Amino acid sequence: MTFLWINLALVFITAFFARYFATILIKNNSTVLVKPNKVLMFGAMFILVAIAGLRSNIGDTFNYVDIYTSNDFTWNYILSHKDIGFGILQRQLKKISEDPQILIFTTALITNVFIILVLYKYSRMFEISVYVYITGGLFLVTMNGIRQTLAAAIIFTATKFLMEGSWKRYFLVIIFASFFHQSALILLPMYFVVRCKAWSKATVALVLLAIIIVLGFNQFSSILFSAIEDTQYSDYKGVNEGGANILRVAVESVPLFIAFLGRDKLKEIFPGSDYIVNMALLGFVFMLISTQNWIFARFSIYFGLYQLILISWIVKLFRKRDEKLIYYGILVCYFIYYYYENVITLNILYKSNYLSW
Repeated sequence: MTFLWINLALVFITAFFARYFATILIKNNSTVLVKPNKVLMFGAMFILVAIAGLRSNIGDTFNYVDIYTSNDFTWNYILSHKDIGFGILQRQLKKISEDPQILIFTTALITNVFIILVLYKYSRMFEISVYVYITGGLFLVTMNGIRQTLAAAIIFTATKFLMEGSWKRYFLVIIFASFFHQSALILLPMYFVVRCKAWSKATVALVLLAIIIVLGFNQFSSILFSAIEDTQYSDYKGVNEGGANILRVAVESVPLFIAFLGRDKLKEIFPGSDYIVNMALLGFVFMLISTQNWIFARFSIYFGLYQLILISWIVKLFRKRDEKLIYYGILVCYFIYYYYENVITLNILYKSNYLSW
């Protein structure tokens, strides 16, 4: 964990000063646009890419290394396997180097650059977003589910199209991302849910549906796995990884609860917040369902990124005199959660062939 602790400290400090030296613009007398210092923003991005890209373990990294070293990625091989976009990427990288580290670094580069650039554009407090990106666990997930987080990062870059209602361009990005992980296609129908007003009857119904699914999970899973029996995800039927930790569900719910209480002010200071809130809410819904089977938490990856934007606006929903307390409260609570999740529960060990202490 040593390098992961160093990563957390350096990224947060760099991101903090990026906002400290930010350019502040006021729009419509209410919306404050904070543009962090680009040099420092790229500094935080560089640290994240270096740590993730130079690793030699964590999650299924060794599986990707083994696949990369064991195959030549001919067109027959690529077309016979799922997610051909990722196969093409590996084919091109193998022309450059046989060293699998190039795959790990390239995916880390693309994923983190895309995520940080979107946070740079939409976060109110940039350092809070990147801090929660690490302490909330998503940064670690990018080193585990490489293909899916790559697809999620690609779709995350289309946030502008989502907020503008440009569904054709948004759908094109989703379809492109699906070539790296087909589960990205779930965002197609979700677009119409997300475009509803936040906290409307539709979103309330969505939460109630999630609760019903949890209560009747056995019946729901039977229907679902019958529906995907002839797809590449039919193997998931036999997967039983247990349910997600209820603590993670609680962590997902708190920013949403605060956003609900301060929904009027949030709408005032961040006019496009409805779509961010709805995406975060969908992430909560999938995480709630995943308490019955962890496999459903994989879908929350696509929505959890929007939680990072949402939480960066939470501090500004409180009275001016309370903002500092809430700010430090977020730092402390997520730090405790990060320690619990990565040290006590998962006992994460970071290894690298290039970084040593």
